[in-house]
Amino acid sequence: MSNEISLVTGANGHLGNNLVRLLLSENQKVRATARNINNKEPFKGLDCEIVQADNTDRESLKKAFNGITNLYAVGANFSMWAKNPKVEIYDNNVNGTQNVFDIAKECGIKNIVYVSSVASLDFTKLPANVDNGYNKDRRNWYYNSKNDSDKLAIELGKTYGIRTVLILPSAMIGSEAYKLSYSNNLVYQILNGEIPVDTNVTLNWVDVKDVAFGAYKAMLKGKNGERYILSNKQHTTLQESVKIASELYPELKLKTPKKVPKCLLYSVAGLMEFTSKISGKEPQLQRHYLDMFYGLKQDYDITKSKEELGFNPKPSKEALIDALDYLEKDWKIKKTA
Repeated sequence: MSNEISLVTGANGHLGNNLVRLLLSENQKVRATARNINNKEPFKGLDCEIVQADNTDRESLKKAFNGITNLYAVGANFSMWAKNPKVEIYDNNVNGTQNVFDIAKECGIKNIVYVSSVASLDFTKLPANVDNGYNKDRRNWYYNSKNDSDKLAIELGKTYGIRTVLILPSAMIGSEAYKLSYSNNLVYQILNGEIPVDTNVTLNWVDVKDVAFGAYKAMLKGKNGERYILSNKQHTTLQESVKIASELYPELKLKTPKKVPKCLLYSVAGLMEFTSKISGKEPQLQRHYLDMFYGLKQDYDITKSKEELGFNPKPSKEALIDALDYLEKDWKIKKTA
């Protein structure tokens, strides 16, 4: 085993925890950070060092980054809605990126794999490709944060002389999960029959373990300053996803979500947004989200990732079946225990 220590931020999250497990299986020394380390369940049985750190707390990052060579910058705020999205989502992610690179420079870290998102891609040309530039749509604070954090990471990597490789995952699903990620929650809603209408928003499912493998290969083989899409080539519609689930679990009697006109969806979204201001809860549907993604086919060109990283994800349908199986077995037990 090498004396080098790899650090994974956000290690109790879906991708972070899977990445820790992969690195350990590769006989690497791993330090894992989490904002709250009181919950030990994600790290049960894992031979790794666990430390508290928060991207918004520079002192905690200094303690965590000491002695680190390779950094996997996974931790970020993945939220599509907040009461104050500019502060809670955008500032959190952009300022967090600045802090991570500033402290990495101070601590002499040599290599960073930075987890960006397909949210930073330009969707006006399909399949979306890293060579097409950045997302020009500025209507969503999460998408803005990933767009600008992506650019900032590349800029800071150059300024500080840190080899920086960016990975851009799509909708990650599957095990191991100790809380429901945004994408896994969509799969869980499908299982629970909570998708009554088809919003005509497509998904690009990818197994989280394939993304973890892509991150690992990005550290080993990725080119400095380059961006790599970690997704499947083609999208899956909501109706297709529900159909797959209904065929796997006929006893659930899942109904195919009905297609409704965009104007009706828009009206419902407006009502949900108004209600959320009173309840403080995220609306299930938002107007700007419909504006951005209604009818959009989320297809990606992953040729670069295949050729340079050896990224070869399981097909999206297989990833969805595996995620459905995992959530149907494990999460129903956890919810009723």
